[in-house]
Amino acid sequence: MNQPAFEMAAAADTIRTWLTEADRVLITAGAGLSAAAGYDYGDQDRFKELFPSLHRFGLRSRYLVGVPLPPALLWGYWAVHIDDIRFSPDPNPLYRRLRSLVGDKEHWVMTSNVDALFARGGFAPDRVFTPQGDYGRYQCATPCTPTTWDSRPLIARLLAAYDPATGAVTDLSALPRCPNCGGEVEINVRIGPEFVDAPYLPAGRRLHHWLGTAPVDTRLLILEFGAGFNTPGVIRWPGERLTRRFPHSRLVRVNPTHAETPADLAGRTLPVPVGADHLLDAFTLPRLTPDPTEAP
Repeated sequence: MNQPAFEMAAAADTIRTWLTEADRVLITAGAGLSAAAGYDYGDQDRFKELFPSLHRFGLRSRYLVGVPLPPALLWGYWAVHIDDIRFSPDPNPLYRRLRSLVGDKEHWVMTSNVDALFARGGFAPDRVFTPQGDYGRYQCATPCTPTTWDSRPLIARLLAAYDPATGAVTDLSALPRCPNCGGEVEINVRIGPEFVDAPYLPAGRRLHHWLGTAPVDTRLLILEFGAGFNTPGVIRWPGERLTRRFPHSRLVRVNPTHAETPADLAGRTLPVPVGADHLLDAFTLPRLTPDPTEAP
């Protein structure tokens, strides 16, 4: 059976109306949002440009760099990758447009992304919960301590010793060690049970309080971007549970491949089967329907 055509302008109008009517907004996001912003881990052309040596070894995207690599190659990869996606000096235009869309509505952000693009795009850092970690920090691999450290000096040191031709860090003394025990370190992102989540727990508690103290009749609008089924328990399913918890809440699910929403939430959800960049483009167009807040 043919699916009805998706009406982008109508979806944008609905989101505008729901934003106007909302008491609070929770933005949730997975990897698809950063991909729409230009940081697509599956982009083979960008991978070849940044990592020619790894491309020659047969790797084709950042998603595939989970294979074991010698430390000099592994840290060469991390240095280039993190410098590209985490320490770019300019705010990302797509995230700035999203911040502008939310405007002065009371809001929070919860994201599985570890690139700090929300904070760099104008969102208040103390209202961004990143339960999967942050490329901006590193930790002991054991770990010997719950302390984590700023990764920017580490990345700068690695890049100074990086050889683009081989993809390796040529000065082995530049390879990082734990400042506390001298052991191996890793970037502070959730890969296994050794992940140190201490830096992110305060924001998680503040978000929990913000949600927990909201009246049950709160008109909560959840704007979900690019959260698929790689880690649905982090973003996708919690958003659905919150929509059920608040009977006047609404959920907008923006996802080009998995925009479907639960049947029991029919009438309070809006599936948007496009990338976030295409949806935000639609907000530059005139409304199809009159703005109910404007006088005739």
